[in-house]
Amino acid sequence: MTNAEIADQIVTALGEYLKRDRSTIAPGQALRDDLGLDSMATIELLFRIEEVFDLQIPDQDLQHLRTVANVIDYVQARLNPTAASTPSKAAAPGPAKPAPSTSAPTRRATPSKPAPTRAVSRKKPA
Repeated sequence: MTNAEIADQIVTALGEYLKRDRSTIAPGQALRDDLGLDSMATIELLFRIEEVFDLQIPDQDLQHLRTVANVIDYVQARLNPTAASTPSKAAAPGPAKPAPSTSAPTRRATPSKPAPTRAVSRKKPA
């Protein structure tokens, strides 16, 4: 997938999510200030992008995705690591897989087990 195709799919997803013409969405626009996405809407949109591109965006990366261009650059870098800096290069044949994350995702909490309790018996002194 070329970087232009990636950018096009991201802008299309934004347009569909915001219910507005995709031609009104520019790379320099801020997700919050210009497009009006609050933090929950931004997370929902990024979840949709994860599904479209079959990748996972770690929580620590979310804070860097403030503009449309940031999202486009991020996804391009994840899908085409060698072509991210050259916009018109095509991806290698076959599906691109993101590099495995070295940190555990923080969104998936595992249920914690309650601490075992111990019965305390009180004996009266003899």
